[in-house]
Amino acid sequence: MNTLSYKTVSANKNTVNKEWIVVDAEGEILGRLASEIAKVIRGKHKPSFTPHVDCGDNVIVINADKVRMTGNKLGDKVYVRYTGYPGGQRFVSPKELMAKHPERIIEKAVRGMLPKNRLGRQLFKNLYVYAGTEHKHEAQNPKPVKF
Repeated sequence: MNTLSYKTVSANKNTVNKEWIVVDAEGEILGRLASEIAKVIRGKHKPSFTPHVDCGDNVIVINADKVRMTGNKLGDKVYVRYTGYPGGQRFVSPKELMAKHPERIIEKAVRGMLPKNRLGRQLFKNLYVYAGTEHKHEAQNPKPVKF
């Protein structure tokens, strides 16, 4: 048996095949949608997945303002940030965030599911979220995907 033919092939940024997909978030549950988006951005759905390489696809999310949250999370959940000044801790609920910046809710959910390192910051740049149905990536011919 020729054991030299069984070599593990690792992808690199030159050999990876990146695609563009568009996801409609209308009526979807936030956490379930975000976990699927994070999996696609990371590239875990591909057989050529390599943990230390950006081998995922570019994801466009439309209708971010129509995403759902189950239970009382819309009013009870709290996003915390810190301004950097003493006493500068700020709190915002998803209801308030949805009124001002509906795309940030999906961005926060997906960012929390990506690695917390250099690669995770690079992977997050492959996510494009829009509140309405229009997006500016028609030239890439994105494929619509339903999770």
